[in-house]
Amino acid sequence: MTYLKNVFFSAILALGLSSFVSSAQACGKVTIAEMTWQSAAVLAHLDAKILAMGYDCDVELVPGDTMPTGTSMIEKGEPDIAPELWTNGLGPLLAPAVAEGRIASAGESISGGAIESLWIPKYMLDANPELATIDGVIANPQLFPNPEDPSRGALYGCPAGWNCQITTHQLFKAGGMADKGWDLIDPGSGAGLAGAMTEAYNKGDGWIGYYWGPTAILGQVEMVQVDQGPHNADEWARCIGADMDCPDPMMMNHPVSTVEIYVSKKIMENKTVMRYLGARGMTSAEISVILAAADADQLSPEEAAEYILNEREDLWKKMVSNDVRIKIKAAL
Repeated sequence: MTYLKNVFFSAILALGLSSFVSSAQACGKVTIAEMTWQSAAVLAHLDAKILAMGYDCDVELVPGDTMPTGTSMIEKGEPDIAPELWTNGLGPLLAPAVAEGRIASAGESISGGAIESLWIPKYMLDANPELATIDGVIANPQLFPNPEDPSRGALYGCPAGWNCQITTHQLFKAGGMADKGWDLIDPGSGAGLAGAMTEAYNKGDGWIGYYWGPTAILGQVEMVQVDQGPHNADEWARCIGADMDCPDPMMMNHPVSTVEIYVSKKIMENKTVMRYLGARGMTSAEISVILAAADADQLSPEEAAEYILNEREDLWKKMVSNDVRIKIKAAL
């Protein structure tokens, strides 16, 4: 009787191991690009952990960046997944490969797109509703005093060498702000720009400047976008986003940046992985809150991904089936 029990349980164990091996083989090896900026690195580690724990994939993270990763996926079919590819400027590069079926978008990585804008603290808008529009801001330079010359307003732009240095310079010009009591401030660095925002916010002072999301700082302080007017893609491409010396810029909102998950042909053929990636998108605000938590506790990208899985099930449970969710929780 004991022998029969042992045979029975051995058969059950073998069946379970066989199913596990079959599942792992069905997914196989998956390479994921870990980009050089925080949000993309966190999402790469999140994808790696979910695919490994929930889908039995053999996952490897490889170094990546926008252009090198896009080019490598097109020419070599590697890596298999680019978890946060900013595609606004990559259309001509990606389109032929997509048409030929070599790569594909699995869906949005940042739902609704990434955000660039001029921002003010929400407490300023609450106290001065007219600041909702750029015209209302420009008419009130006294609410945004320049630390070096409080008689003039300060618009914080971007450090030299950043593309947004062009855009903020041209928007400043489009609003005729120099003649209306304003100075355009070069913060010197990304850290300088973030520091100027947080210092003003923590003091309850007036501040307006360029920033983008998802970023940790937008998860830490409550900022609102200023309505700069309808976006005109042709004018943006001709002047505001391209040419520091363009003489006739128009005031307008920044474009919304499309951010997608791109995959290789191998992943395109894996329906279960494609379903997960298609459901994985989070909003810029959701990612900013995660990055803020990561910064507060000085978490690495991998630790931030573990934080999401352990502490923010409300975000990731909608990305997977209930069976996969239970499997991941058991692995955790």
